[in-house]
Amino acid sequence: MTATGPTPTVPLSVLDVVPVFEDGTATSALRDTVALAPLVEALGYHRYWVAEHHNTTSLATSAPPVLIGRLASATTTLRVGSGGVLLPNHAPLVVAEQFGTLEALHPGRVDLGLGRAPGTDPLTARALRRAPDRGHDDFPRQIAELDGYFAPADPASGITAVPAADGRPELWMLGSSPASAVAAGALGLPYAFAHQINPQASAFALERYREAFRPSAHLDRPRTLVSVLTTVADTDDEARTVASPYLLGKIRMRTSPRFDAFPTAATAAAHGYSSAERAFLDELVEPQLIGSTATVRDKLAALLARTGADEVMALTVVHGQGERLRSFTLLAEAAAAAAVPAGGDGSVRL
Repeated sequence: MTATGPTPTVPLSVLDVVPVFEDGTATSALRDTVALAPLVEALGYHRYWVAEHHNTTSLATSAPPVLIGRLASATTTLRVGSGGVLLPNHAPLVVAEQFGTLEALHPGRVDLGLGRAPGTDPLTARALRRAPDRGHDDFPRQIAELDGYFAPADPASGITAVPAADGRPELWMLGSSPASAVAAGALGLPYAFAHQINPQASAFALERYREAFRPSAHLDRPRTLVSVLTTVADTDDEARTVASPYLLGKIRMRTSPRFDAFPTAATAAAHGYSSAERAFLDELVEPQLIGSTATVRDKLAALLARTGADEVMALTVVHGQGERLRSFTLLAEAAAAAAVPAGGDGSVRL
């Protein structure tokens, strides 16, 4: 099966959390992800990132480097990477060895997105050997150590991250706050902002990033993307229906002590929503790219004008591979028709 579509006027990418639904398994979710990547590549998407989560049965993304290698083998031009590796969970040396190997096998196609959150509960964080006394101030030092391995080894250190010195993946910093934006700018790294987590702060955080940016050896000007919860269908009502398994999942996450899997489309359709639940979902959906092609076209143009982002990354959690691909196809159509800012300065061109 192949998919083709119009060329978007702004680069589009995919953020995949490999969702597990009640009628599936983690194994089937991983296989669906591998099957989906070449289809979005044919649609003209630019990157395909996978997240990192642990002890989370609804998300099958516990081993990003392994999955990234499989995705790279299943595609030919698509950039593949992490969105992101949660660096405080890992020794920087190990991450350098893993992503140095990926870059050696798939040169020029590997991204290493870096986050500081644990991506799990405190008990699992301890099992990962995450240092409990490692604070936010240590994150820039970890990044500097990691980046240093992607260069000829310092003889004085006595440590070489084989084969990291042979090739450097594209490093990104991930975040959902102005503080992470400032840190990314000070390090001269490209910055990915999680609009799906903190939409009210997107524009301000990217502005702070640009203000704090200092050119580095690998980046001479600010470079940004925003990741957005995205579901596109023929009508606004249909898009809301297609998105309902994820939306009901968000309700369950807030109200249940354990969330094992996302509901199916049938379960979501049968759910009786309270007025409080509907109000919560309305607030969640409004700033995201959920709607018809025309609605998403206009929302996308407004988001780009407001943030000046260089790229948009779609987080699409829907039940069924066909519905998911349909959403990515319609998003490409919406992006091809959207007014986008020129040069990341907020001025809109058609």
